[in-house]
Amino acid sequence: MASVLGLLEAREKRVREEIARLREEAERVQAALGEAERDLQRLVDARVTVTEVLAGSPSAVTVPTGSVVAGSTVPRRETGMAATALAPDYQRILSVLESEAGREGVRCQQLAVALGLEAVPAKVEGLRSKAKRLVERGWALQVRPGVFTALAVPAV
Repeated sequence: MASVLGLLEAREKRVREEIARLREEAERVQAALGEAERDLQRLVDARVTVTEVLAGSPSAVTVPTGSVVAGSTVPRRETGMAATALAPDYQRILSVLESEAGREGVRCQQLAVALGLEAVPAKVEGLRSKAKRLVERGWALQVRPGVFTALAVPAV
């Protein structure tokens, strides 16, 4: 027959193993819970943002003196229209084009550096696309291939 101390030691060992197993499981559950909470917060933030955008005034999306080109954040420039009608990214590009450095014209690689971006091809081509869009909508000029400058845009 087994001794009482031996039985207690065996029971203690099983309980310690069970505690270790439960702790591991609790860590997995805690990690899964943390991930689920982050997912929930992202969904809540997205819903709140969409609600705010949908409830916002239409003037934040359209320009009173002109019409917004479908699918574009860059409206066609009309007389008296201020640069504030542009999306923030385009306003930043335009501010560099309007600066002293932009008076003679700026290459997109220089534009990237002026905006604090890496002058890597992906960033430069994205800026080139945006600069060309500003030219198409009447906000900027392309003085030579790949060289852009701003038109005089009234401030608000």
